[in-house]
Amino acid sequence: MAYAIISVGGKQYRVHEGERVLVDRVAADEGKTLNPRVLLVGGDGKTDLAPTLTVTARVVGHVKGEKIRIGKYRKRTGYKRHTGFRASLTELEIERIGSGRAASAAKAEPAPKAEPAPKAEAPAPKAAAAADHVAGMPKGYEELTVAQIAEAAPRWRRPQLEAALEFEQGHAKRKGAVAALESALAAKEDK
Repeated sequence: MAYAIISVGGKQYRVHEGERVLVDRVAADEGKTLNPRVLLVGGDGKTDLAPTLTVTARVVGHVKGEKIRIGKYRKRTGYKRHTGFRASLTELEIERIGSGRAASAAKAEPAPKAEPAPKAEAPAPKAAAAADHVAGMPKGYEELTVAQIAEAAPRWRRPQLEAALEFEQGHAKRKGAVAALESALAAKEDK
């Protein structure tokens, strides 16, 4: 599946394999793995509201969030108070979105050794990926999140923006990405 929605510390996060997520502090040491509760699994046009899959996440480290300044003020009384706050966070790396039953069955029975695949079949996945890739798109665009696209789009050249927009309209159809690309194109036209 392409993504999962997990619950950690009472909050929900949409995650993909290999993605790093900042969550509220988890009581686990660095390097340990945990299996958060899976609420929904989706992708490929299918959504599973009662998933049997498990998500495996590894604790990368514990960090402090950005400092938030808090100020109180009452006019004409001289009352001023300032304080700050930094959230305690844990960085998780999503290692695997997969079935818990399939993983335990694989551990119980060793898989028979398969014959090595012929070399002619190896380029086939690259050819399939190349068919989805629109010429002129920024490198690694398929793996970017909507927030990353919105941040990077103003720095891309017009042909890259047009190719990325063509890809979004033909494949992913993410509303936020389409909006970010269209606004970046409009900004390029205004210049």
